Amino acid sequence: IRSVSSVTIPPPACMLLPLEVPNRYLFGPGPSNVPPRVLAAGGRPIIGHLHHEMYEIMNDIKKGIQYAFQTNNHMTLAMSGSGHAAMECAVFNVVEPGESVLVSVNGVWGERVAEIAERMGAKVHTLVKAPGGYFTNEEIEKALAKHKPVLFFLTHGESSAGLAHPIDGIGDLCRKYDCLLLVDSVASLGAAPLLMDQQKIDILYTGSQKALNAPPGTAPISFNDRACHKMFNRKTKPVSYLFDMTHLSNYWGNDGKPARDYHHTGPVSGFLALRESLAILAEKGLENSWRHHKEVAEYLWKGLEDLGLKLFIKDKDLRLPSVTTITIPDGYEWKELLAYMIKHHQLEMTGGLGPSIGMVIRVGLMGYNCSTSNADKALAALSDALKHCPKRKA
Repeated sequence: IRSVSSVTIPPPACMLLPLEVPNRYLFGPGPSNVPPRVLAAGGRPIIGHLHHEMYEIMNDIKKGIQYAFQTNNHMTLAMSGSGHAAMECAVFNVVEPGESVLVSVNGVWGERVAEIAERMGAKVHTLVKAPGGYFTNEEIEKALAKHKPVLFFLTHGESSAGLAHPIDGIGDLCRKYDCLLLVDSVASLGAAPLLMDQQKIDILYTGSQKALNAPPGTAPISFNDRACHKMFNRKTKPVSYLFDMTHLSNYWGNDGKPARDYHHTGPVSGFLALRESLAILAEKGLENSWRHHKEVAEYLWKGLEDLGLKLFIKDKDLRLPSVTTITIPDGYEWKELLAYMIKHHQLEMTGGLGPSIGMVIRVGLMGYNCSTSNADKALAALSDALKHCPKRKA
């Protein structure tokens, strides 16, 4: 009989030390710093994920998302996971293997959706532009007519390039060609105007960790009746059990059944924090939030130009208020600039992502971080880095 004391691997030395986390200004594209009120909400006592009090909190979250999205959609909920969870949930539920999908790619998020759709067996077609480019409604209509997709994907806030893509009229085009419109608003929700019902967006999702002020790990998503008809009349089951809306609609009390069955254990602390962040947005008001982000962004843009830096998105109306992209200044190694600011200012900015790597530095001022005083901190750190980092000759 094996001895009870058969443990051969000792406790790791690192686990016997106290947890240490630096206090930093998170001025990148997300996550952003979380306000004390939301941190406190996430630290409330854990309750059971199937307790009636939890259901009430989930119902509050649904109402908060409906306000933030400006939708009356009943099929509204928050995914247990990051924005990628909502991205996969949308594609997995409304697309079946062999169906045509059209994806606009002008940054990393279109690339991701194209790969997700391809992995689950869709016939993927892409509209492609360089980072910072946008698609006209005429270009979109031409592609819809050619490829006849069941789903068209567009990123509203393309954080890898700092672009806020125009949305008006695209929903009408998708209805004209019997296609669902899926929009990613992870980087834009709460910071730039977006109206799900009025702009005829069929599926909209976002993430918790940017302008919504919450920690990463939950992802609001909403489906309108057109999208529900498509996903609940499938011939095949979705490829993911965890993201199957047949089960999730019940878990969130959206399917009309009297009882909610166990599907998975939701992130209780994450939902508490998300509920509080949505409450902050409701108290502030959407239009006030949009206005505030625009004003702080314009203050930042002027300060950057005063430093002699060039903004990557030339058209001010197409700039994403929450994430500003700066063209990497000539002669500088962008990684050295970022490392200097982390070391000497405890301040995070980031480089590009996906196709924008090596092209831009990204500055995010959103939600709790969106203030002119934080813009001043970002500008001072950049100015200091430009003075002290070596500039190489071309």
